[in-house]
Amino acid sequence: MIELPVHARTSQQAADALGVTVGQIVKSLVFTAAGRPIMVAASGANRVDERRLGELAGGAIRRADPSTVKQATGYTIGGVPPIALASPLPIYVDRDLLGYDLVYAAAGLPECVFPIAPQELVRATGGTIVDIKEGGSDSAASDSKGGRA
Repeated sequence: MIELPVHARTSQQAADALGVTVGQIVKSLVFTAAGRPIMVAASGANRVDERRLGELAGGAIRRADPSTVKQATGYTIGGVPPIALASPLPIYVDRDLLGYDLVYAAAGLPECVFPIAPQELVRATGGTIVDIKEGGSDSAASDSKGGRA
């Protein structure tokens, strides 16, 4: 685990503190699909295509409110890690993360992150690798469990 010298509330702040590109920062975003919480582990450089996410998750997408995030993950917004969650969630991993040797995800607090190889992130989360960025590919979700990014 790495303790940052600042509370990194944005991907850019975390990248600046670590001296890496914003694309290497993993944003753990919680949404609801048809009322059920789901998570997207997205590259900090990307915005999530919520329409595409709805197609993948099979329901209307909404950003989860802070209470739902805390209940589903055990963490408050700003420090939500993609692993060690309070309850199992479907997790979609942004394929763009696979383009890096190492990425950095929140470790439970806004000032703490942990480094992880993207393939290990996929394995640890049981996530599905998807093309999820706005303006990204319209192809179907690529590999599922184990081959995601």
